[in-house]
Amino acid sequence: MSATPVLALRGVSKRFGAVQALTDVELEVHTGQVVALVGDNGAGKSTLVKTIAGVHPIDEGVIEWEGTPVSIDRPHDAQGLGIATVYQDLALCDNLDVVGNLYLGRELRRGLALDEVTMEQRARELLDTLSIRIPSVRIPIASLSGGQRQVVAIARALIGEPKVVILDEPTAALGVEQTAQVLDLVERLRERGLAVILISHNMADVRAVADTVSVLRLGKNNGAFPVKDTSPEEIIAAITGATENAVTRRQARNTEAAK
Repeated sequence: MSATPVLALRGVSKRFGAVQALTDVELEVHTGQVVALVGDNGAGKSTLVKTIAGVHPIDEGVIEWEGTPVSIDRPHDAQGLGIATVYQDLALCDNLDVVGNLYLGRELRRGLALDEVTMEQRARELLDTLSIRIPSVRIPIASLSGGQRQVVAIARALIGEPKVVILDEPTAALGVEQTAQVLDLVERLRERGLAVILISHNMADVRAVADTVSVLRLGKNNGAFPVKDTSPEEIIAAITGATENAVTRRQARNTEAAK
């Protein structure tokens, strides 16, 4: 990982009228790293993701991109920096084939006509590099399984060559085999040097692919834990608030061990 995070949030706050959705939130993501963002319902995960994606401009704090403060006021701003977001609803068009969905809004043209040959060729190359297996790039999206639809949505996010990919509950409602397919793809994104923010409620999925787990509780940070050194119980305690001082206890234990 690089010393400077590709994306960092410093003291970010967001309110909607009288509701304080986020308060002084900190988050760092480095290239080649998977950061899992976890928390109970209402913890602020969706709001935080939408501030990064440009849907909700922040009220306070700073967003840094490769060490430089930036303004992300619109989705176009996030895309221009190199941030791609795959939401839970996937936003795929069932009546279009895989190529049509991958290049939707970014169609390649030769003169006034669509360059179908080049788009199909590049679609095949992209799916091959990600080891994504589907029957055909010309099969309608409606004919694919849930897992296949998910990986196509992730592949579409890579068309713009982003540096940060945000995945919102990518394994929700998927079976065991389909979940494994998506998690394998997350691993390959990390191998390609991308920074990945993974929002998930599934602790097994988080521990399978994440390097760090950042916990949100009631719109505030409640710990950032390296997966390899943290038990599931510690993370769950931070999520549920069973121990509000999970971070303090962990720091104290590490300090004592270092003496």
